[in-house]
Amino acid sequence: MDTLVDSASGQFELNEDQLAIQDMARAFAADRVAPNALAWDRDKHFPADVIRETGPLGMGGIYVREDVGGSGLKRLDAVLIFEALSAACPAFSAFISIHNMGTWMIDLFGNEEQRQRFVPRLTSMEWLASYCLTEPNSGSDAAALKTRAVLDGDHYVLNGAKQFISGAGDSDLYVTMVRTGEDGPKGISALVIPKDAPGLSFGANEYKMGWNAQSTRQVIFDNCRVPVANRLGEEGDGFRIAMGGLDGGRLNIAACSLGGAQSALDKAVTYAAERKAFGKAINQFQALQFKLADMETELSAARMLLYTAASKLDRKTHDASKWSAMAKRFVTDTGFNVANDALQIHGGYGYLHDYGVEKIVRDLRVHQILEGTNEIMRVIIARHMTSQ
Repeated sequence: MDTLVDSASGQFELNEDQLAIQDMARAFAADRVAPNALAWDRDKHFPADVIRETGPLGMGGIYVREDVGGSGLKRLDAVLIFEALSAACPAFSAFISIHNMGTWMIDLFGNEEQRQRFVPRLTSMEWLASYCLTEPNSGSDAAALKTRAVLDGDHYVLNGAKQFISGAGDSDLYVTMVRTGEDGPKGISALVIPKDAPGLSFGANEYKMGWNAQSTRQVIFDNCRVPVANRLGEEGDGFRIAMGGLDGGRLNIAACSLGGAQSALDKAVTYAAERKAFGKAINQFQALQFKLADMETELSAARMLLYTAASKLDRKTHDASKWSAMAKRFVTDTGFNVANDALQIHGGYGYLHDYGVEKIVRDLRVHQILEGTNEIMRVIIARHMTSQ
């Protein structure tokens, strides 16, 4: 794509196809997501029916190959989609991102039989996918996971649990990292586990600060039997597969922060023009003008960093992982700060659910934690800078 910058908008100069993708996602979000987002959050409702509506629009396998129903798009295209969806609801957009990660892993690392068996029903959104890596005692140190899979004939028998799994109990497939061998990364394998696998169960839905529009539960394995035919790659390939998805996942969650923060800023600009204090609109006070100017500048900088990182990942540049980590760290921090400032501009009304800003603040806070905490992002960036 053309990576020239449009001086009027401060954004990449997107081509016609990308603008059409962006417009499509925005229209769907405005029509089917935005009117329901506050109710989904309040009622802790997982909108599986609306999520499935994204399948015919090509959002079930955005960067999956077309022969299995994928859209065959680029990572920058995906960023545009998740940014647009999250302007209506970051939690909704984030689940679509997680589903895409699981679907992409099967498409890229699965054999042809697995691709044909699983992926078409995922790209159509007939089936939903979750991704299971984190465990109760294994978060940032993913290579220390303990869930054990022992070979028993043509099946693995699994025991252990996964923690903080989005869509758990609602999704149909679980792309899961398990230990089949020695301690450390070389002993990890990847399995595709159907919801009806014997011995698979789910914990209670967690009470969370945000992301209430998607379920979050433990995934529990109690002598759970999974066919060997559901293993992606060879034994020991799991950690490589897990790490392979992280660069894209980091860009996706950054895009969800960007869209949510832009929505919060838009709400703040509108409110500041309407709210009167001391005889004039509050947007006429220089202190607030400076705050809005900083929010706009920082969010535009975040957008440019994210789009650049996505372009690098599409081109598979040598520094794509570093840029993905930089984008994740900067965009999620910036997004939360901008949303929090938008709440402050609303004053007491920002604290009320009906204005929608406090929901954005709650939803965006977790983005600084998942897909690798922002502290881990700094470790990754520094390693790239100091490695010889």
